[in-house]
Amino acid sequence: MMPQVTERATQTHAGPEECCAGTDCEMLPREPAEDLANVFKALADPTRVRLLQYLAESASGTTCACHLPAALGITQPTLSFHMRKLHDAGLVERDRRGRWVHYTVLPEALDRVRRFLALPERRDHDNGC
Repeated sequence: MMPQVTERATQTHAGPEECCAGTDCEMLPREPAEDLANVFKALADPTRVRLLQYLAESASGTTCACHLPAALGITQPTLSFHMRKLHDAGLVERDRRGRWVHYTVLPEALDRVRRFLALPERRDHDNGC
């Protein structure tokens, strides 16, 4: 396993032959970046996006797997495959209740995605970088 980069990138000042200055912001450490990439991989499938949206908007906050195949037009094994991807990415939790599994979205996982997607816009649009 490679060590995490936690130090600040060094700031450089652009000289006449350099195109733009460096930054002094912190690099996202490797482990949180990998976790976030796994979430985006899980969401890179339209069926899983639909499932996550359906679960997130469920009135009861949880949904039984018995309702999902018909709603999506998929088989139970296909549903299990997609739900396993969402679960492994930390987006949903599952709770076995008798024969069926109930799924609930984990809001803290979505908060991580929201924070990442709220990255600030580039400040300097005029330097050609």
